[in-house]
Amino acid sequence: MEVAGGEREDSTMSLAAAAAAAAADVQSRPARMPNPAPRMQQAPPRPPLVDREKTCPLLLRVFTKIGGHHTVEDFAVRGKEPKEEVQIYTWRDATLRELTELVKEVSPAARRREARLSFAFVYPDRRGRNVIRNVGMTHSNGNSRRGGDDGRSLAELSFQTGDFLDVAIFV
Repeated sequence: MEVAGGEREDSTMSLAAAAAAAAADVQSRPARMPNPAPRMQQAPPRPPLVDREKTCPLLLRVFTKIGGHHTVEDFAVRGKEPKEEVQIYTWRDATLRELTELVKEVSPAARRREARLSFAFVYPDRRGRNVIRNVGMTHSNGNSRRGGDDGRSLAELSFQTGDFLDVAIFV
């Protein structure tokens, strides 16, 4: 191999020099970053499924109302909650679709084909005052209009034992 100036250089030295030069070149370049994932909202990791054979269910107090949600004042006095109550034994991994099917069993309005069910948690805040927080919506006819909230579980929605579930039925 000839080097500038007409001198011959040993081929083993030139290979070592070339390898060193390549290594220095690689180290001087900025690190290659992997292509970023598309900017899509990734779902939070699902909590583990509950073994329903071994885990005791919790009592979920569900309050239904046609045309809208109850107000915070409806839940102000403990023991004087709204009359339209359904008590359901369920688990934290129950989805809004499962709860929709249970509400449909007791509410004729929820069975209507065009019915939409809006779910909200009612719970006391740090000061002890009740808060209503909307958590999702489903359609009664789940086969043709699957919404994005059908598969969300109580645990994913940060449900805590003792919270009430308020369901507004829109027909």
